[in-house]
Amino acid sequence: MADENPTTAAPEAAALVQNSPPRSSTSEGTLEPPPPPVSVTENETPLSLPLILTSKETSISPPSSPPSSTAATTNTTLGEVIEQPEKTLSHDHKKIPQSMVSFKEESNRIRDLSGLEKVSLDELKQLVQEAIANKDFAFSSTSEDPTSEIKSNPDEISIWGIPLLKDDRTDVILLKFLRARDFKVKDSFTMLKNTLRWRKAFSIDALVDENLGDDLEKVVFMHGYDTEGHPVCYNVYGEFQNKELYQKTFSDEEKRTRFLKWRIQFLERSIRKLDFTPGGVNTIFQVSDLKNSPGPGKRELRLATKQALQLLQDNYPEFVAKQVFINVPWWYLAFYTMMSPFMTQRTKSKFVFASPSRTSETLFKYVSPEHVPIQYGGLSVDYCDCNPEFTIDDPAAVVTVKPCTKQTVEIIVNERCNFVWELRVVGWEVSYSAEYVPKNENNYTIIIQKARKISANDEPVISHSFKINELGKILLTIDNPTSKKKNLLYRFKVDPLDE
Repeated sequence: MADENPTTAAPEAAALVQNSPPRSSTSEGTLEPPPPPVSVTENETPLSLPLILTSKETSISPPSSPPSSTAATTNTTLGEVIEQPEKTLSHDHKKIPQSMVSFKEESNRIRDLSGLEKVSLDELKQLVQEAIANKDFAFSSTSEDPTSEIKSNPDEISIWGIPLLKDDRTDVILLKFLRARDFKVKDSFTMLKNTLRWRKAFSIDALVDENLGDDLEKVVFMHGYDTEGHPVCYNVYGEFQNKELYQKTFSDEEKRTRFLKWRIQFLERSIRKLDFTPGGVNTIFQVSDLKNSPGPGKRELRLATKQALQLLQDNYPEFVAKQVFINVPWWYLAFYTMMSPFMTQRTKSKFVFASPSRTSETLFKYVSPEHVPIQYGGLSVDYCDCNPEFTIDDPAAVVTVKPCTKQTVEIIVNERCNFVWELRVVGWEVSYSAEYVPKNENNYTIIIQKARKISANDEPVISHSFKINELGKILLTIDNPTSKKKNLLYRFKVDPLDE
């Protein structure tokens, strides 16, 4: 069978998507390449300010235990916190579950291929060249006569908007088909030929520009990038709990066909924004949210899933970098357990499962908090009403607040400025306070935010600003009285004041 399904159409399909032995991988806005990482020199921070962060942790004894407390302080430059936020995490080393072992994507550069892989690639290119010369790829839009409708330029064959054999992007495309078939050249060529035939019959190039509406824009959408630069695609199956949307999408064959066309269109548009040059990012990081997703008893959804699964497996090889399932219910784990014996270790290594309580923590292993949507515990929003001061390009730090512990983040400011920050604790149920301590000990400490209890139902993100006229430090304190560890996310920026 082919490789993984790059865009799972429904939860039942997800566990079957990784079909081949090979490897891994905004709403529909333009997918710009992720900004290059900010370089931080030894004496410089991304804010061009000599700022120092101090993370101070104080353990608080539960009422039922004898009083005891410990304190630990670590100094970290801002550059280190932003470039390597894991340094601010708890020092407890956690063993990564077997399912979390990352699958390393193979290189698409010729120099990195083995001798046998290079030979297979050359042989496949030769077969493609001969097929183009013999017009073997000049398919009709209908299946009755595969040669009756020849393209105006039969010597140019394109797939995903890229003409074959015109430049080195062809190598990347052909390697996808080779890896989907274990580098068996004839099988790979047959898969490519069948894909080109299907694309012609399904009128894929025309489908890309077709207007199919925006009813499903909350079901599947692109948002941000993972830490390796892969665009992230979210599949939110809980949206189908809306009975009206479910009926509108799956109630009869015509509607299911329209859904299939919309799903393929979304995938095609996303793929055409990828970088197919050798060494470029040409796979997608998939996140499937199973919260409130319809169970396996939904017949219409199963039919749509089965139909989409086969098409995506056969015609879109090697487009998934990682497949993360979040808010996973018990029945899905049971389904996966039944299916896993039929999957290769390579396929299973691309799967990650997270229960509702570990969703944000799991996402942060692969996607920085500023790129994670706010509904999944991150800081990213689709609009600027929440806090126009910050965007997806402003990096955030993550600090683990241990149970029954008070955590203080100290930000030392050595310049007059307007200081702006935002923070959140995933799940809250903590107290938050902020104050400014002048460097001159004769001056008073300023309370910016009195200690305030914040529940899980309060606003997800808190924003503040403070005008600093004398040197000192900002103290952000989180008091976690619960028995569970919490993740504190925060980021800040400064606007120097005129002299």
